[in-house]
Amino acid sequence: MHIHPDAPAVVRALAPDEPVILNRPHAAARAARFFATKFPGKSLYAVKANPSADLVQILWDNGITHFDVASIAEVRMVRGVLPTATLCFMHPVKTSSAIREAYRDHGVRTFSLDTLEELEKILAATADDEGNLATDLRLCVRLRVSSDYSELSLASKFGIDLADAAPLLQATRQVADWLGLCFHVGSQAMTPFAYVQALERVRAAIADAGVVIDMIDVGGGFPSVYPGMEPPPLEDYFAIIHRHFEALPIAYNAELWCEPGRALSAEYNSLIVKVEKRRSDELYINDGAYGALYDAAHVAWRFPVRHIARDGSNDNGSFGREELQEYSFYGPTCDDADFMEGPFMLPADIKAGDWIEVGMLGAYGAAMRTAFNGFGQGDAVTVADEPMASLYTGERKDPRVSDNVVSLR
Repeated sequence: MHIHPDAPAVVRALAPDEPVILNRPHAAARAARFFATKFPGKSLYAVKANPSADLVQILWDNGITHFDVASIAEVRMVRGVLPTATLCFMHPVKTSSAIREAYRDHGVRTFSLDTLEELEKILAATADDEGNLATDLRLCVRLRVSSDYSELSLASKFGIDLADAAPLLQATRQVADWLGLCFHVGSQAMTPFAYVQALERVRAAIADAGVVIDMIDVGGGFPSVYPGMEPPPLEDYFAIIHRHFEALPIAYNAELWCEPGRALSAEYNSLIVKVEKRRSDELYINDGAYGALYDAAHVAWRFPVRHIARDGSNDNGSFGREELQEYSFYGPTCDDADFMEGPFMLPADIKAGDWIEVGMLGAYGAAMRTAFNGFGQGDAVTVADEPMASLYTGERKDPRVSDNVVSLR
C-alpha cells in the first residue's frame, strides 16, 4: 500500500478531478488506544459513524473489542471482519428477522430496547424452535435524557421517559440474564455535565424500579475538535462519569460502558475537493450535501479547511496564512439545497482549478456519501501526516486555561 506524505502530495501525484478521501490509520489507532486505556470501563465503537471495514480492523488491533451495531448489515460486516469481536445490537427498534439472524448466526447476545413491544419481539425472535426463551440475553433499556449540552440532539426519537421506565426495567429484569441501562446525551457534547445530568436520571430510574443493574452504558456524545467547537479534555469527561457511576445503586460488579463514534473516527479521514468555479465568495466544489459534506450542508457543521494550489503547494491552513476570507460552498449536484454556508476560511485569491482539503471528516463523512445526480465517486488513499486537529497528540492546549498572568503582588 502506497502512503502519501500529505494532501498536497496527493494532488501533485493524482491531480484529481473527483473527490479523494484521505485515510489516516495512525490517527484512528491513537484514538482507539486512548479510549482502551483511559476510559474507566469498556468502549464500544459505534459503527454507524464510519462503517469502514479497514477502520474496524484498526480499532480492533488497538484495543477496541466491542462494537455497537445498529443494523443487520453492520452486524454482518463487523462479524465478517472480526470473527471474535463482541457485537451489541444497540438500535432500540429492530426487525424480528434481524434479531433472529444476529442471535442465531452471529452470536449477538446484547440488545437494546425502549418499549415492552420491543422486549416481546426480542424474546420471540431469540426463542428456540420449541418456543423456549433464551436464557443468555443481555438486555439494555434505553432511557431518554436531555441533549441540551450537545451540538446535535438525540433526545426525541429513542428512549423511554423516566416516568414510564420502572415497569419496563422490571419486566426486562425478569427475562434478562444481565440487565443494563443505557442513554445517549446527543452528538458532540461540549461539557462533561451532560453526563452528570443523564446519570442522575439513571439513579432515579433505578430507585423507582428497585431492580439490580449489571451495566451502565453512557452512550456516545464524546466530542472532537472543529472550528468554533473547543471541548474540554476527554479525561475530564471520563473522570466525572466514573465518579457518578461509582455512586449509583447498582451491582457491586456492574460494568461501565460507552459508545464513542465520532471521537474514535473523526480524525481518520479528510477529503480533497476541487474548485470548479468561483462566484464572489461562493465556491463550487465537487462534493457536497449528498456526499461526504452532508453535515456541512444539513446541520451547518464548520469543518477545518486548507487550500492546495494548482501546483500542489499548500499556502494556507486555517492556520497560518493571514490573507483569508469567508467562503460558502456549493456542491456538484443540480439541487439548490446542495449548499454549505460555512463560513470556510480560505485565501482571498483562491480560484477554479485549485483544491481544498476538508478536515475531520472521519465521522459521518464518507459514510453519508450517495450517488445522487451521478456524483459520489472517488478514490481513497492513505496519508502519513497528522489530522488538522486532534484530541490525542498531547499538543492541544486546554481551552479553559488562560494565557493571562495576574500578579498577586
